[in-house]
Amino acid sequence: MPAPHPLPPELDGRVFTRAEALGLGLTARMLEGKRIVSIHPGVYRYRSTPLTYELAVAAALHVLPPDAALSHTSSLRWRGLAMRAELPIHFSTNSRVHIEREGLVVHRRRGLLRSTLLRGVPVLGPDRTFVDCATILSTRELVQVGDWLVAQKQTDLLDLRAYVMQSHIDGVVRARDAASMVREGAESVRESALRWDLIRRGLPEPELNTDILDELGRFLARGDLVYREWKVLVEYDGWQHERDALQRQRDHLRREALEAAGWRVIVVTVADMREPSAIAARVRQALMQRGYRP
Repeated sequence: MPAPHPLPPELDGRVFTRAEALGLGLTARMLEGKRIVSIHPGVYRYRSTPLTYELAVAAALHVLPPDAALSHTSSLRWRGLAMRAELPIHFSTNSRVHIEREGLVVHRRRGLLRSTLLRGVPVLGPDRTFVDCATILSTRELVQVGDWLVAQKQTDLLDLRAYVMQSHIDGVVRARDAASMVREGAESVRESALRWDLIRRGLPEPELNTDILDELGRFLARGDLVYREWKVLVEYDGWQHERDALQRQRDHLRREALEAAGWRVIVVTVADMREPSAIAARVRQALMQRGYRP
């Protein structure tokens, strides 16, 4: 049995069109063979090339209108924050062309879309992405998104709030509610969710990621969610069992120093996050023991 015709190395590790393949010597029969996989009509990859999220986006752009841009949670993922599964991939366009492709959701927009290139791919802006995500995500998740976008300096808090107040697109009502709760200084989406859970259950809003000093002004610790008036510190512990012995020792000494200075430390783990009401009850009890009255 003769050896198969070698595949052009120029097409390895990426997606390519039928025209590119034929131009490099592949035949129509080879495109239908076992060594090549069709992603969309006229768009292919070698079977040996894994279909990553980046390649799935590149493949989609070959079959979408020229003005199509990543939007919704797909724009968010491309920016660095994954809040939903990779598929389907969301694109928005002003084109009137009706497109149905497996693994894609194409949103036709009336208002003019403004996209920018990010790592070679057109994406809608962060403020527009925030509002678009409001049609998919909960308000709690949107607060996480807004905190993250501000922390990553992809938008400014005032700009985000101004955008949602001036917009009249789908999702803007939920986006306005969430934007009022977005804060500067959040350092993780888990902390943002924890803050949301506490406030929505009637607890006062804590300071975010701020320094804690003793009575002589000496630095004790940098806290996640700080109730300074009542000397209660709530910390999200996402390390689980990853700490080494030295780091665990430092954590113990840090906590001892805080407690010696009169602080109550409440540690919240990943497992705790499954029961937000239980967390709020713990924090409420600690605050009331320190004089807080709802």
